[in-house]
Amino acid sequence: MTAADFDAVVLAGGRSSRLGGSPKALLQLKGATLLRHTLEAVRGARRIAVVGPDDLVEEMDAFRRSVAPGPPRLLLTREDPPFSGPAAGIAAGMNALAADDDGGAPDPAPLTLLFACDMPLLAGLPELLLEGAARAPEAQLWIPVDADGRRQQLACCAGRAALAAAVQQSGGAAGLAGQPVRKLLAGLSTVELRLERAGSHTSDVDTWQDAGRFGIARPAP
Repeated sequence: MTAADFDAVVLAGGRSSRLGGSPKALLQLKGATLLRHTLEAVRGARRIAVVGPDDLVEEMDAFRRSVAPGPPRLLLTREDPPFSGPAAGIAAGMNALAADDDGGAPDPAPLTLLFACDMPLLAGLPELLLEGAARAPEAQLWIPVDADGRRQQLACCAGRAALAAAVQQSGGAAGLAGQPVRKLLAGLSTVELRLERAGSHTSDVDTWQDAGRFGIARPAP
């Protein structure tokens, strides 16, 4: 897959309530934020819509400088109202991509990667998803399933047209506020991609105990 084949939506605007409000996107792992690790994992995208607050701009600018010149094009947006959930965040990201299309961007990429920003082992998963999409182009959603049988709906690949239609049919960001992501994706023809190990690639950071397993320290007071 090339940069013309996919866009990405990165969800980076949750409350991080079990982390005492410390933004997951800005937690440091091996000298870089989790947002930076996620952006690096999808750097082959044509465009990346980051859904989160304005205080992510500096981190996005640093990533932009590291890959210039050329793609990906970075967009920052926010679900309205803020903290209305990942399904609303996906809708906001898709709306940002659509608005960029209306602004004169080239034709939309046929595939959209959807990722939360709190998966430290994400590297390599975008390639697996894109390979799965290439093998089963008749599907509309390609979703990883770990060795324990858990689907990870916040680390998947969707056909852009099918996902955009699902967002519209659900009432956009307002209609998806507080709704589970599985409801948004339920109508898409799905191919499951089995991961070799439980938690591989999709292990996420919800608590400080999770963070500690990856070597992420609490920020200084």
